[in-house]
Amino acid sequence: MRGVESVLEFAEVETPLGRMQLTVRDGAICTLGWELAADPRAEPGAAEAAARVTGYFAGDLRAFAGARFDAGGTEFQRVVWAQLLTIEPGETRSYGQLAKAIGRPAASRAVGAANGANPIAIAVPCHRVIGASGALTGYGSGLPRKRWLLDHEGTPSRMALSSARRSRSSVSGLMSVTRR
Repeated sequence: MRGVESVLEFAEVETPLGRMQLTVRDGAICTLGWELAADPRAEPGAAEAAARVTGYFAGDLRAFAGARFDAGGTEFQRVVWAQLLTIEPGETRSYGQLAKAIGRPAASRAVGAANGANPIAIAVPCHRVIGASGALTGYGSGLPRKRWLLDHEGTPSRMALSSARRSRSSVSGLMSVTRR
């Protein structure tokens, strides 16, 4: 509504990867991440969003289904972030695949930059984006967290599978690694 100021709410949630901070405005998640600076305008609250975070880490990989987001960003960033929401738990995409999916096949670097600017970790799943070779690349909260999140979702990286195949095949030549 015009002329009415929205209330910005915040919450902190303990997770296996450290304390996460989140902000919510009018029921829409605005930020979610680790080591975020507190917004002095925010008031305690955001219980529903905090419950979604807790649910995700308890194993409900669809805890953010139906959540509303208000991340701001440029038009291009919002298009990329919307595409991230189409990556199901247990799946990954490369930056190039995302670029093709939004109709900009030559824009994989710009997609990477937009992915890196995503202010809503986990819920807008930028951790599900990997390098073309399957390598874990570019996660602002650190690659150990990215690996943990993918493992939590049952998604080993293709690079990890490639490494496992190489090391196992050097032992017996007959073993293969299957995706769980």
